[in-house]
Amino acid sequence: MLFLPAAALCCLCSALVAMAAELIQKDLTLTRRAGETVSFSCGGTDQCYSERPFVYWYQKKDTETFTFILDIDMRTGKDDRRSNHPQKDDFSFVNKGNGWELSIQTVKLSHSATYYCSCLKKNYDIFGSGTKLYVTDEQVVKPVVSVYPAASRAHLEGKSSLLCLASAMSPPVVQFSWKRQKKNGPLEDLPPAEGEQLELREPGRTVAIRVVDRDALYTYKYRCSVRHEWGTVEAQTEQEVSALPPPVPSQYQVKLLCVLYTVLIVKSLVYCCGLSLLMILRNKGPSTNCTHAD
Repeated sequence: MLFLPAAALCCLCSALVAMAAELIQKDLTLTRRAGETVSFSCGGTDQCYSERPFVYWYQKKDTETFTFILDIDMRTGKDDRRSNHPQKDDFSFVNKGNGWELSIQTVKLSHSATYYCSCLKKNYDIFGSGTKLYVTDEQVVKPVVSVYPAASRAHLEGKSSLLCLASAMSPPVVQFSWKRQKKNGPLEDLPPAEGEQLELREPGRTVAIRVVDRDALYTYKYRCSVRHEWGTVEAQTEQEVSALPPPVPSQYQVKLLCVLYTVLIVKSLVYCCGLSLLMILRNKGPSTNCTHAD
């Protein structure tokens, strides 16, 4: 397991809080054929700083850094065209009432990327979660979702782990959520802050491991659902977390989960550093990639 110094962990947590995705991009992915039209939503802009009410749009390709596309003055409905984006004339915007959408009238293969909206909220930037555009002739395919128990060291700490697997979907991007039901009780959402979740992606499948508290008095049934461009898909089976202690996991299983947690921490740190660099460059003023309206 990778152990980070306390100061680094503190810095990482602070960056995650400051850069939490607070703007609403409702689509995880959008799939289009070349020549079609696409629009990317961005809601929640009412919380943007009224003294500088600009919505910024960025493009992020898999092997490149963030590239500024345009910014929109929400007071006048005008955009700043001083960007140096090589395809800036391919993009336009429209006000949908609850947010400002970025549009591409004629989709090209070179538009394949993830698109983020952003604005200033008092003294820090807030972002949307991003929408990834796939330009392909392939059809959108529904994911197959299953949930299983997963042994881990958490059993030794009065906790239990569940594993949710999404596979055979296209495009491959999904978002996991959990619900639980007490015996003879109503079905309720499992709050994101309750328990730890780790996600691991590989070609053709994505796995989420959820660590949940064990209850000495009750037995819960947990359901996993997956949000996808096709729609929301729920696992067909429910997984019980028994009050009885499970067998002690093998050293191999413990090491595997430690590696997974390490990957999650490293990916989060890289993501935060990238966004921090973007904010620093933007706060320095006009640059070759981005010039903001005053």
